Amino acid sequence: MRSDDDWMDGDAGPVARPYTVTGGRTRPRGEVHFDLIDVVARGSTPADASAVFSPERSMILDLCRNQVTVADLAAAIGLPVGVVRVLLADLLHEGLIMVARPATRGRVTDTHLLRQVLDGLNAL
Repeated sequence: MRSDDDWMDGDAGPVARPYTVTGGRTRPRGEVHFDLIDVVARGSTPADASAVFSPERSMILDLCRNQVTVADLAAAIGLPVGVVRVLLADLLHEGLIMVARPATRGRVTDTHLLRQVLDGLNAL
């Protein structure tokens, strides 16, 4: 028989499968896609605090009081980016967050810049 200690790790904390956090979903609802550099901010405040439903959603809403990127959210919460994207899509659908996408600048065609990036990666 397993003890509660089997589900704890000093470094990792309590173990929970990502699908338990998202209700078994692996993709965000709807057609929304979150890039790592998309900036998320708090939207409307839920009328009922129980509308948040989970500690993970609550943490996201707390962190979104200030604008934060999707990558920073995932790092701060300690969940995989895919899980955070699913939760963000739910919060966006409910109007609890807003998303600002950085302006697209078109394609990068500066071959000198691309060469420097490639050289830097090869140096690793």
